[in-house]
Amino acid sequence: MTLGEILGYEFSDRALVEMALTHRSVGAHSPGTSDNERLEFLGDAVLQLAVTEKIYNDYPGLAEGELAKVRAAVVSGESLSQVANRVGLGRFLNLSASEERSGGRTKDSILANAMEAIIGAVYLDGGLEVVTGMIYRLWGSTIDDKAESPGRLDFKTRLQEVLATQGKRPSYEVSGVGPDHDRIFTATVFVDGTVLGSGQGPSKKASEQIAAQQALETLK
Repeated sequence: MTLGEILGYEFSDRALVEMALTHRSVGAHSPGTSDNERLEFLGDAVLQLAVTEKIYNDYPGLAEGELAKVRAAVVSGESLSQVANRVGLGRFLNLSASEERSGGRTKDSILANAMEAIIGAVYLDGGLEVVTGMIYRLWGSTIDDKAESPGRLDFKTRLQEVLATQGKRPSYEVSGVGPDHDRIFTATVFVDGTVLGSGQGPSKKASEQIAAQQALETLK
């Protein structure tokens, strides 16, 4: 597959994508060659904006500090390199011969920086709406995982622990409406047949977490 097929976006300006894929080591051996550092800077800001908007809209139960923690985890170098590895970005990179020999195509830092540069290039070539769509395709599951990860804001676990002290267990019913690419899920949490809370979200997990959060408020 081509990079465009993997990303779901074909560049109009090929010079932008070539720049995004060019590591600074190339410029050290070929003066005048444009590398991806400036695009990396731009891509970082675009990624943060897109992720911030998504978690703000999709997770209304998260407070400001919690939103900041989720965003930091999603836009981290580790997350960027994981996405880059998943799409096979390394094989498209333009590296110097010495960086190639040192395994540059698999270095997490190089992959993370190149991923940010790609985001910056798509933003310049296609605009904010297009790059946001690409980010959501590539980072959607990561955003959900970080926002719902146990030990941070796992309302379902907390609800289960509270009810266990009373010898009770929660049960959930979830339904979804809308097309697959824009589906909205509604979850209702019951205890002994009584509704304690409900919530809507972009995934089953998200809706259940919001319902559990509401149930905790009800129990207070």
